[in-house]
Amino acid sequence: MPHQPYSVEQVANLLGLHVKTVRGYVRDGRLKAVRIGKQYRIAREDLEAFTGHPVAPPAAERARRARHAEVSSVVQVDAISREEMSRLTNTLMAVVAAPHDGDERLRVESIYDEERAVLKIIVIGGLTVSADLFRIVTTLLEDRR
Repeated sequence: MPHQPYSVEQVANLLGLHVKTVRGYVRDGRLKAVRIGKQYRIAREDLEAFTGHPVAPPAAERARRARHAEVSSVVQVDAISREEMSRLTNTLMAVVAAPHDGDERLRVESIYDEERAVLKIIVIGGLTVSADLFRIVTTLLEDRR
């Protein structure tokens, strides 16, 4: 399947430039483009020739190629002391900071209510990496028994 040509706005976003700068490159002839009506379209090959390196496809094109699933969960831990909460959340932050397989992202937030001794852990991420994190939480909580 041939790649759809980029709009000036897409090229500006990909390169981190202002739209007017990209239009200037097109008008100056530094960036090859085709005019369709009142808009320019830039082929991926021309953009790669301009930048001198391969260009990643836009997010919409990547999304069409690969299915992605994520988890959004809230884990509540009752009767947990401040020390246990600190040990658990520090471990989870280390897991989040470590590199993950593939393209899976992971985000973890925690909220601790000291009066009620309740910890809530909010997890947002890929299925596999989130499941791994839940196993770690389970292991750490079982160790305290």
